[in-house]
Amino acid sequence: MVHKDEKSAKGEKEKPKDTSAEPINYEAVEDKKKIKKKVYEKELYKLQIEFIKLQEWVKQNKLKVVVIFEGRDAAGKGGVIKTITERLNPRFCRVVALGVPTEREKTQWYFQRYVPHLPAGGEMVLFDRSWYNRAGVERVMGFCTDDEYIEFLRSCPEFERMLVRSNIILIKYWFSVSDAEQEKRFKARNEDPVKRWKLSPMDIESRSKWVQYSMAKDKMFAHTDIKQAPWYVVHADNKKRARLNCIHHLLSQIPYKDLAPGPIEMPERKDDFSYIRPPITDQNFVPDVF
Repeated sequence: MVHKDEKSAKGEKEKPKDTSAEPINYEAVEDKKKIKKKVYEKELYKLQIEFIKLQEWVKQNKLKVVVIFEGRDAAGKGGVIKTITERLNPRFCRVVALGVPTEREKTQWYFQRYVPHLPAGGEMVLFDRSWYNRAGVERVMGFCTDDEYIEFLRSCPEFERMLVRSNIILIKYWFSVSDAEQEKRFKARNEDPVKRWKLSPMDIESRSKWVQYSMAKDKMFAHTDIKQAPWYVVHADNKKRARLNCIHHLLSQIPYKDLAPGPIEMPERKDDFSYIRPPITDQNFVPDVF
């Protein structure tokens, strides 16, 4: 039997320990990926300033921008949309989140209900879910026929190519979240009264259809990940990193220059002593409860 010190004396290298069968500490890995709040807020503020510059560039050059946000339930789509829009002018950046189609809309050409929400020159439209409902929830939950689904896969790429030929800048994001993280977020929503409304019956039912949704997403990508409008996948298990990465990438997709206005010189206010204010007692005030 050769001892370890004898191997060292002969210059033989000791074989590395096989750790492939050892369990991974996912909590430790997740902690390592966390981003500090101050770092996140600092980076986010810089990105939001850049987005204001982009908004002004889109406005002045009459660009038409459509950004689609898709992904699993509770993947963080709404959070990144809110983060993007919170400092923008709502006149030039709109969020579209359509509900269940009406009976009349169900009889229309499938893309018809989305067309009125497309941007005019100088506008950005962010779709919180989009026409890809047909390839996802409608397919998995059986809300469309096989023929309708097949026709969507055939016509969607052509529809998007038509948008691009019409000088619409089309950018598509898929937010990817693990089943464990989704489950954690579902439980958090259920425990928080101000978030419980986010849990729809479709969300609850989707828990048992994880594989079906995965298969539907794979087939959707195979047909609609086109050169003119490719899909970009966002790793979304970490919300803060997902937001920063998505916004940073979105800014890189549209070349722009800084056309944002600088500080404005404010004129002095002039008092007009001929003005007489009406009595305060004639006005109805909100009670000072706090």
